[in-house]
This record gives sequence, structure tokens and C-alpha cells, in this order.
Amino acid sequence: MKRAVMALSGGMDSTALLMRLLADQYKVDCISYNYGQKHSVEIERAQLNIQYLKSKGHDIEHKIIDLSSAMGAFESSLLQGGEDIPEGHYEAEQMKSTVVPNRNAIFSSILYGYALSVSTRESCKVEITLGVHSGDHEIYPDCRPEFYHALEHAFTIGNWESENVSFTLPYVKGDKATILADAQKSSTQLDLDFNIMFANTITSYNPDEEGRSSGMSGADIERILAFHSRGLTDPVEYQTSWEEVLQNALTVEKAHKEEDYRQRLTEEQYLVTRESATERAFTGIYWDEKRDGDYFCICCGHLLFTSSMKFDSGCGWPSFHTEHPDAGIKHIEDYTHGMHRVEVQCSKCDAHLGHIFEDGPRAFGGQRYCINSASLDFEEMEE
Repeated sequence: MKRAVMALSGGMDSTALLMRLLADQYKVDCISYNYGQKHSVEIERAQLNIQYLKSKGHDIEHKIIDLSSAMGAFESSLLQGGEDIPEGHYEAEQMKSTVVPNRNAIFSSILYGYALSVSTRESCKVEITLGVHSGDHEIYPDCRPEFYHALEHAFTIGNWESENVSFTLPYVKGDKATILADAQKSSTQLDLDFNIMFANTITSYNPDEEGRSSGMSGADIERILAFHSRGLTDPVEYQTSWEEVLQNALTVEKAHKEEDYRQRLTEEQYLVTRESATERAFTGIYWDEKRDGDYFCICCGHLLFTSSMKFDSGCGWPSFHTEHPDAGIKHIEDYTHGMHRVEVQCSKCDAHLGHIFEDGPRAFGGQRYCINSASLDFEEMEE
């Protein structure tokens, strides 16, 4: 039987991971930590889901380890006695105050010792599985893959029988939306009620006395946007309505992206992509580009075209006869400037790309994507 040991926080990431492991027929041991966190209600939520899973026939060992005395000496707004939890976007600078120094190294050290003990007791190999994902990497340095690679190396050379224990990070390249998709799949496989499982989770760093999520912390906003992106209503209880917390999350996300675009893009790139301007013909850097490679959205990095789709139309702007199969470029009726045209926008971030016309190569359907160089980022193909 496959064996796994994992940290179960009571949040959505670790809950989805537990469901995934059970669906993949692992026998799982879970460890939850009381480390003096303000949102310690998450431990109660973890217990609720363990009880629910046991009622469905799943045998799960669940241990709660108290680290509050040791970690109470640390500085973090996430801990009891710390500053107020900041509100706003989860990638904003102020969210770094919620970092608990060395938290995941401490948690992982305990998990590693426990996994070694399980391996010895049961004569088996054990995977330490963690739900860290790409959305964590901006603020939490101890959620980055290179941190776990270094940590695993240190644990390997510092323990006997370490060849029997390994780290697995199945979500490390994903985000909360992909985690939700995975959880939906697992709940179907396991015949679990998805809404019960996720109503029993909490992501908020500043819930009220009744354990209701605020909907205002960065962690809340990330979660709310993930549910919205999947077309779902979050079943967890918020202090206000779902409509209100969703509107706030969308507003915060829009403001954060706007600030990011203004800081990161050139003036021309911003005017083209965010204000639908058009660069002058024959001035863009890619109108005559001949190298092999891929063309991405300058704002969000979404793949739009490949060089094999590009052709010389003579119009002075990069022209493509086909979009990438995964691009999903949006076509929007445009009646500005006294004309009727079809605008094209990035499906991921709504960046203005250009327009589409019906004078392209007939062999490829007859369309011409007339795209501003300022909306593109080109990556040359490696030889």
C-alpha cells in the first residue's frame, strides 16, 4: 500500500491534497499544528473533515502537535499578539507581515521525523506530501520548490534510512483554481460532497469569533477569486454575502493588476493593452520578425501565437493567420472611430491585442490577426 504523511492545516489546499491522496489509494497520516496562529479555528475545521471522511469509510490517522510555546517567540501578524492582519491583495507588499519565520522548515522537520518512524515501523517507503502552490511563492519564500529541494537534501544527509522518505509537491506549479479542479475530480472519485468538505475549511487569516471568514484578508481574496474562476460559489461561511465578498475581491484584483501593469509595462505597451491604443504601422519590434518561436501576451504571459502562424501581410503590424489552440482569444464587436471592426483581446487578462480581418490566407481560413507588437512578448525557440 502506498503511504503518505502530510500537514493538514484545515485550509483548502491541504484538504484538496488529502482528497487527492485518498483518491489515489494512499494510506494517509495527517499532522495539524497549533502554533499560536490567530486563525486556530482551522484545526477544528481539519477535525471536522477527518470525521466526515471517517464516516465515509476512510481510515486516517490525525495528530495535532502543539508548537505554540516555541513559535510564540516569533514575530508575525499571523500569530497571537502580533499586529493586525493586513487586508488587500495576496501578492501585495504588506502581506509579507503574515510570514511566520521558518514555519515550513519546522513543520517539515516534524513531518520528516514522523515519516521516518512510519517507514521503520511499517517497513515501507513514505511520501511527505505538501499542498504548496505557485500562488504562495510571491510572499512565502518557504513555499518555493527550491526551498524544498534544499530541505530534502539536508534531511537526506542528516538521517539514516532517508532513502525511504521523499517529498512530493503535486500542486507546486499550479494555483488555487487548479487545486479546486483537482478537488472536484477527487470528490467525484471518492463519492464525497464537495460542498461539505470545503464548507469545513477555512482560509481566512482573520475570522470573527464565530469562525466566519472575513473575505478581506489576502488569503481570502485569493480563495474567492479561485472559486469564481471555476464558476463556483464558495460554501464556506463569510461575515457578509458571497456577492459582497466576490465584488470586493474583484475590485482588489483589478486595482492590483492596474498597479502592476503601470509599473511593469512601457508607456506604449500600457496604452495599447490597457487603453486600446494602436501603435503606428512599421514601428513595432515584431512586424518583420522572422525567427522561430512563440508569442505571448505582454501582460500575463498567456501563449497566443507561434511563428508558424505568422505571415507577411505587408500591413506593417505582426499578422497571424491562426491563433494557438489554447489561446482562446476573445473576439469583440468594435464600433469606435466610425468603423465596424472585430477587436481581439487576451482571454486571460483582457489585454487589447489588435483586430481581426477577413483578408488573410485562404488556405488557413482567410483570417488575419492584425496584432500590435506592444501587446506581445516573443520567446525565440531554442536550437
